[in-house]
Amino acid sequence: MQLVSLLFIGFSLGAALLLLLLLGNLLQRQAAINLPAKAAGLVLIVCLAAIQLLHCFYLLQQLDGVHSAWYLGLLFAVAPSFYFYSRQLLTGCVRYRLRDAAHLAAFALTLLLPYALALPAAFAVGSGYLLWLGHAVYRLRRQRQRFHLELLALAVLFAIALAVIVLGFVWPLLSETAFIALYSQLIGLAFFSVTLTLLRFPGLTDDVAEAVQAAYAESTLKNVDKAALLTKLDELMQRDKLYTLESLNLALLAEQLGISQHQLSELINTEFQQGFSRYIRQHRIEEAKRQLLDDPRASVLAIGLAVGFSTQSNFYAAFRDIVGMAPGQFRKQQGVG
Repeated sequence: MQLVSLLFIGFSLGAALLLLLLLGNLLQRQAAINLPAKAAGLVLIVCLAAIQLLHCFYLLQQLDGVHSAWYLGLLFAVAPSFYFYSRQLLTGCVRYRLRDAAHLAAFALTLLLPYALALPAAFAVGSGYLLWLGHAVYRLRRQRQRFHLELLALAVLFAIALAVIVLGFVWPLLSETAFIALYSQLIGLAFFSVTLTLLRFPGLTDDVAEAVQAAYAESTLKNVDKAALLTKLDELMQRDKLYTLESLNLALLAEQLGISQHQLSELINTEFQQGFSRYIRQHRIEEAKRQLLDDPRASVLAIGLAVGFSTQSNFYAAFRDIVGMAPGQFRKQQGVG
């Protein structure tokens, strides 16, 4: 079990570096995510990586850092940092009040409680945040038609978090080494799940944010001619192929239609049962499918860039997400090339 745990720890540390790079790139593109949420995401990754590093030292009998106040502090930091990162994403709440400081009060437990009580207390605090997460996701149930595999990926992550909470409550029944080993493996699985989800669904956070907006916002289309807007939108997509612009975003398309960003977001959400990001990706992929068949000599990369994707990896990820296979495989399946 120790060897398996060390492998998971090694993967976690490598995945943490990758996620920091992915998160940095993601947060640069998403101005809608405020600075406190961005900082919380970075803190979450660093804390989990630091916990895994202490687990590694313990299992290798190099350093007993798991009995230190630092270790307890890291445990208590995980749940609040996850909350502050995901709150805006899952509820649309961007305002911070003085009472939010109460989420940091649990750190006092690391100083006031003995280790034997502080350790299960950290997992008890985590269970409260897990209930909040379940409630937040449940409130998005009306938007679930736009998520399929994405929701499955989030469910896997939720199950891992639940397993961590259960482990925290049954730890007195296990030896300390077994507890550390199992905890390391669960953190490793969480890193694997998050990394795979972000690579498989690069637009997941955009889709979730748009679903949240649709779920919580009041209608902004009461005095708008939706039929005329849909006709103009179709012209921009089919005739002008506006989706091929790499710089196309919600603000630019809304300006072309003469409406606000909120109105455009609601229009696409209600009429097409999906968010703006996925709506544009689907148009790009449909055009890419046509070009893949009509121009066998064109490279896959050239086609991906021509339809509006900025990189080959984004094109491949979107194509797999919508079509279920790689662009080259699609060509071969259609007997082209």
